[in-house]
Amino acid sequence: MPPSLTTDRLILRPHALADFPACCTLWADPDVTRFIGGRPATPDEVWSRLLRYAGHWSLLGYGYFVVTDRQTHAVIGECGLADFHRDIAPAIGDTPEAGWVLLPQYQGRGLASEALGAVLAWADQTMPRTVCLIDPDNAASLKLAIRVGYTEYARTTYKDHAAILLERSAPLSRDGGAG
Repeated sequence: MPPSLTTDRLILRPHALADFPACCTLWADPDVTRFIGGRPATPDEVWSRLLRYAGHWSLLGYGYFVVTDRQTHAVIGECGLADFHRDIAPAIGDTPEAGWVLLPQYQGRGLASEALGAVLAWADQTMPRTVCLIDPDNAASLKLAIRVGYTEYARTTYKDHAAILLERSAPLSRDGGAG
């Protein structure tokens, strides 16, 4: 069963069927998709995305969360970990890949940092390393990735677009393991 994560301002929870309209709004926003695919997503693409998220949790034990405002319960974005089996060099392999998106009206308030911090704190318990793939022109996401501990390890091309691969190791616990 996927967990729910709570921060001071957010609740991150597994997606539900009732989230489909809000997710369509999120992924139809050209500012959200500018660096992720380069165009707004259609409802059938969003539906496939939701099913892929459920599959991640079911098959891998990790996945994406819908990010909601703790006070209003409004869906403001998504954040989580995935294995997209990207055809990319260098290969990501089975290392979980972090990703995050917020609606434009919620950006610039530290909410993405808060959501990603919660996801990574949860992941650090069992995942020794995570990666992320970011468009080099996406300065805000690069800044956030670096702030939470990611460092660049490769420059590559993905689907004919330049990309930066970054990695982050989980902090070592006192017994020498992740977490």
